Amino acid sequence: MITVNSRKYDGSIQRTWKCELVQRSRSLLIFVGEFDNDIEHPDLGHIKKGTISYEYYWLDRWYNIFRFHEPSGELKYFYCNINMPPKFGDDVLDYVDLDIDVLVRPDFSYVVLDRHDYENNAELFGYPVELKARVEKALSEVLELVSARDLPGVPELFATSSEDLRESV
Repeated sequence: MITVNSRKYDGSIQRTWKCELVQRSRSLLIFVGEFDNDIEHPDLGHIKKGTISYEYYWLDRWYNIFRFHEPSGELKYFYCNINMPPKFGDDVLDYVDLDIDVLVRPDFSYVVLDRHDYENNAELFGYPVELKARVEKALSEVLELVSARDLPGVPELFATSSEDLRESV
């Protein structure tokens, strides 16, 4: 099992969870995890116990993408985090979450979340100008992927049965 740590800019851990590394190729790491209890999230709503999370991290990109599936296998949504490139070693993946997120529904409509949190934390932690520019560039890249319907697993989602999803990642 791998431990994933989502950190604030000051290095403090804001969330941690366990998942399984299922694929690694060049800079891409793909993990899969399962929610072990129900969660109420202010932006994501109700996440049921048994929800599967496919997590895509690139060691050289300023975002990660989660693909959530209902326990039945149905796609729930994509959740894209803007973050500093992660570090991976000794069964731990660490990344600094830079607050802005993009929620993408199965029909590819989307909403940018937490810009207010980003602005507050940019001031609180003194984000450098270069970091702010990277955040905006990463957000642009994610929105281009959404517009192109080029999110991880999209072709397989519409051509594969839900039982095969876990195996094909």
